[in-house]
Amino acid sequence: MTTPFPVTLGLDTFGDVTNDERGRPLSHAQAIRDVVEEGVLAEQVGVQFFGIGEHHTSDFPMPAADVVLAAIAARTSRIRLGSAVTVLSSDDPVRVFQRYSTLNAISGGRAEVILGRGSSIDSFPLFGYDLADYEQLFEEKAGLFAQLLAGGPVTWQGKTRAPLYHQDVVPHTESGPFPAWIGVGGSPQSVIRAARYGYSLMLAIIGGSPARFAPFARLYQEALDRFGRDPLPIGVHAPGHVATTDEQALEDFWPHYLEIITRVAQTRGFAIPTEQSFLREVGPGGALYVGSPETVAQKIAANLAVLGATRFDLKYGMGGLGHGALMTNIELYGTQVIPLVRELFDAGS
Repeated sequence: MTTPFPVTLGLDTFGDVTNDERGRPLSHAQAIRDVVEEGVLAEQVGVQFFGIGEHHTSDFPMPAADVVLAAIAARTSRIRLGSAVTVLSSDDPVRVFQRYSTLNAISGGRAEVILGRGSSIDSFPLFGYDLADYEQLFEEKAGLFAQLLAGGPVTWQGKTRAPLYHQDVVPHTESGPFPAWIGVGGSPQSVIRAARYGYSLMLAIIGGSPARFAPFARLYQEALDRFGRDPLPIGVHAPGHVATTDEQALEDFWPHYLEIITRVAQTRGFAIPTEQSFLREVGPGGALYVGSPETVAQKIAANLAVLGATRFDLKYGMGGLGHGALMTNIELYGTQVIPLVRELFDAGS
């Protein structure tokens, strides 16, 4: 497959609280320390990107992803590090820019940021934001963040934060802006916004057929053309789990997936999965990448081709899985899934 961008394969985590050998949940502190070890292993096995998604719940105690990423940066030298996602709507764009430009400095230019409106809205009441302002908050803040990325003194005025007048925002980056993406879970307006402001597009596909996002990919390319922008990469973020065999992966993942989705179904509007619906999602037309390295690699390559994407980030882990299972997932993903995906891409080019 010929593309203007290299194929990039990464891993994302929400810092899901794992269980010990007796099935008891670990402390939040241990879950965070384990994520650092997982990020270090990801580089060792050849993963190209490691992302941490912002959450503020007991299941996902990851409100300060940039701090954890900085700890990983200090123990690695090649892997790119970033958010997956940062809820920009309930944060301050200046502070987000400062945190990730600092991470960029610490890591020697390896930082990225994926910005989102917040499909998980826990941060809104926590920081005193009104959900009635959901759309305006993200629109204004995404526009300001794009200006900050461009560098130089910033002048900006809006309704969601104090104005800026020729403000120099530090630290400056050494070699231009770090990569920035907008995560989109189903809104055409968000796709167009990403193109208008010059963000790369990350499709967050957590349920249903990935092929239904192909119109979003086409809309993005058309919008880039309409706004006179150069081509930018499209990525996919999707959940899954890799084990040595399909059977082992399903056995590992299914009970924890059922428990977590059932727990959040009412607040997130999810249908409670059945074993039959789970198997559909795991199958070739579903959104879950659960299986052996061969199964997962084939599904990644097929869906990247369908979507015209060149980046795939597997959201690994599920609350209740053990740290050992996650480390095995990472090792298999880096040493087997990534080489297989590259072979499939080369064969199709």
